[in-house]
Amino acid sequence: MNVASINSVWVYVSATPLLALFLTTAAYLGSYYLIRKVAVLRKFNLQPAVLAIVGLIIVLECTGTSYHTYFQGAQFIQFLLGPATVMLAVPIFDNLGRIRAMLAPMLGGIVAAVLASTFLTVGLATLLHMPTQVIESLEPKSVTTPIAMGVSQSIGGIPALTAALSLITGMIGCFTGPVVFRFMGVHDHIVKGFSMGASCHGFGTAQSFATISVLAGAFSGLAMGCVGLATAILLPIINMIFS
Repeated sequence: MNVASINSVWVYVSATPLLALFLTTAAYLGSYYLIRKVAVLRKFNLQPAVLAIVGLIIVLECTGTSYHTYFQGAQFIQFLLGPATVMLAVPIFDNLGRIRAMLAPMLGGIVAAVLASTFLTVGLATLLHMPTQVIESLEPKSVTTPIAMGVSQSIGGIPALTAALSLITGMIGCFTGPVVFRFMGVHDHIVKGFSMGASCHGFGTAQSFATISVLAGAFSGLAMGCVGLATAILLPIINMIFS
């Protein structure tokens, strides 16, 4: 089969939603298998989603496939994010007693996480003389992408830029989180999970379930949701006060 024939087949196949669905599933499963087999990747706490994203970008760029075309099939996987997020309530419910006992310090940690992320981001971005709209896009970067995009739009940021920054924040948090825990001598699974969820949202929650424990994953999911809610409430107020 010559190159022209291959291109013709690709154009035909890429028009069907099932191709994007297959590519996304294959990219994730392939990345998961690769990380399990390669010790170096596990050492750096690399998440399958990170490799899958990179692989999909390369495939889409090499084939000239637009994101819009790809998303026609990938939207079926995105739809499953809703039920998957709701399922996080199960381990949270199983640990309801522990959550009630630690309610006060967790509330303090949630507020501290929002304020620290916001003011550190604004401070560094201001020192680097970034445009105001970019700074506003950076502010909600530490919360899960759907909430971050909504908050960014409400305070005058660029939602698309915020989405990219949110994903990058999650990836960096997965790399650096375990290193910080080792350096600080943190061994408590609740502290690890809560910190990962508060700082690197969905990526941190996935890593907590996969590499720490179900207990850590439960508190990570709780932190992810609470920090997202607190950011949606507090960030517009902070911007209004300091604008």
